[in-house]
Amino acid sequence: METLPAEDTTAAGPPWTTKIAVVLRDGLLPWQELNVTAFLASAVAAAVPELVGRPYEDADGTRYLAMFRQPVLVLTGSAEVLARARTRALERGLPTSLFTADLFATGGDADNRAAVRAVRGADLALVGIAVHGPRTAVDKVTKGARMHP
Repeated sequence: METLPAEDTTAAGPPWTTKIAVVLRDGLLPWQELNVTAFLASAVAAAVPELVGRPYEDADGTRYLAMFRQPVLVLTGSAEVLARARTRALERGLPTSLFTADLFATGGDADNRAAVRAVRGADLALVGIAVHGPRTAVDKVTKGARMHP
């Protein structure tokens, strides 16, 4: 079986100059937290493909999908913390994804986009956002959020 080429270490290792952060609204059910985190992280991967490393392979030669090359911080905060984080991220021009409460009741991708489009940005019922950018900028955007327990 074909093996992967040698690892390119020039673009991979810590310390990372950027940060990926997901901020979840307090009070979500566990399945909602996981669902929202997965959707938001996928948006960051789609928007910033260079964050994704190389595929994995075990000793048997079985291949697995690539993942982010850096950690994803998962934080929590109130609805107000999420709203402030969204505003700060947009002001700084950081890649931002969002998940609103309405998306729990939609039937698919097109319905999700329609649900978001129907609401003014300041009025979105945010249950999660994700941002990627320089470490210090992401820290400022997520100020007030705390590490997920």
